[in-house]
Amino acid sequence: MAISETSRSDTIGAPALSDERERKTALYGQFARVGKALANPARLELLDLLAQGERSVEELGQAAGMKVGNTSAQLKALAAASLVAARREGAKVFYRLADDGVAELVDQVKHFAAARLAEAERAARDYLGDVQALEPVAQGELARRIDDGDVVVLDVRPQAEYAAGHIPGAINLPHDQLAARLTELTAHVAAGTDIVAYCRGRYCVYAPDAVRLLRDHGYTARPLQGGLPEWRRAGLPVLAGHSTVAGHATEGPS
Repeated sequence: MAISETSRSDTIGAPALSDERERKTALYGQFARVGKALANPARLELLDLLAQGERSVEELGQAAGMKVGNTSAQLKALAAASLVAARREGAKVFYRLADDGVAELVDQVKHFAAARLAEAERAARDYLGDVQALEPVAQGELARRIDDGDVVVLDVRPQAEYAAGHIPGAINLPHDQLAARLTELTAHVAAGTDIVAYCRGRYCVYAPDAVRLLRDHGYTARPLQGGLPEWRRAGLPVLAGHSTVAGHATEGPS
């Protein structure tokens, strides 16, 4: 029996179409690896921490309140998607972001979620409080005021994060020490001087809480709009080194 032209065409084309579909599915599968790696709150938090600088598995676990084994497993999942890189130093393994684009991607995901999901916006407000009521300072405004010398910049992140990179001239008073060390700050802030506090980023609670505490004690304080990662991505200067309230010094560009 003769085969019609239509049947012959379908028979010849079917394998090619199937092969094309497999290749396309494989391509989108690779794209999905990044989404899958990000689809975990613990991993997003670890990426936020790594945006502050390189850290060991143990340090990351402590900062995130996670067991070391779980921290290591989550980091390996991020590494499998090429979002983080690792190096070994003796028995310790240190992780860092693969590049600056990772932090930017994570920020875009968070901002997109907050804009699209009412639940995300409510969760942010429940966690951070009304940040807009604290009148956040824009990056450009703070940069100008630093040049003018009429502002005190307060970094309320942990000391190790400050040492890895901070805004030039910033004083480091970790958020969990601020209340107990307010007298030290008083000795080094002239009356009426504005204080701008910053921390890990837009969704970090340390700076808003610090501003509320400072205001309760009579200081004029505002949070920075965003944190150090956003400041860095804006092309503004970042320095590395240690600091105390009594006398701060930086070592060089971060």
